[in-house]
Amino acid sequence: MPFSQKNLNPNETIALDMHPHWWAFAGPAAAFVGALILGVFVLTLDTGDVRTALTFIAIAVIVIAAVWFVSRYLKWSTTYFVITSHRLIFRTGVIGKSGIEIPLERVNNVNFNQTVFERILGAGDLLIESGGEEGQSRFSEIRHPDRVQRLIHAQVEEVMKRRAAYSAGAAPAAEIDVAEQLERLEGMMQRGTLSPEEFESQKRKLLDG
Repeated sequence: MPFSQKNLNPNETIALDMHPHWWAFAGPAAAFVGALILGVFVLTLDTGDVRTALTFIAIAVIVIAAVWFVSRYLKWSTTYFVITSHRLIFRTGVIGKSGIEIPLERVNNVNFNQTVFERILGAGDLLIESGGEEGQSRFSEIRHPDRVQRLIHAQVEEVMKRRAAYSAGAAPAAEIDVAEQLERLEGMMQRGTLSPEEFESQKRKLLDG
């Protein structure tokens, strides 16, 4: 299921929308398959009472493995790592939700780490350093973290170019009406990427223009 568009701000676009690497639920999947194999093996036994006891045990193991697999899959399918034109979004949770949002203007550095095995699988971790209370945020089981690193850097550069254009009083590349521009500036101020003074300055430029 893709990330919901209703969670985006006006004029915000998605550059990357993905779930964690499939390795996140490989363990529960292997356990479930192993439990099924155990169940089939027990059915081939012909040992009377022992078979009956082993059958109950096999059923219990299959149920536990199935619950583990389904719960891990639900967590995987409701975990999003999203890069937009303005921010980085991480959200997870089936019922209770938690998440992190990092404005791209605050991203200072992006590092990735892969073991040899993870490199073969195409998975790894991202460590994002940003200004603010969090400081550092680590994201595990990211698909192709080297590519994601390059994409984040590219998006940050685009944000810096747009902000420089605003600071210089230049019109945005895409012509949008003043109301939409003011709404976007208000969103930037609420996220802390623009100070109230900068907001008022940009607002006066828009209204005077």
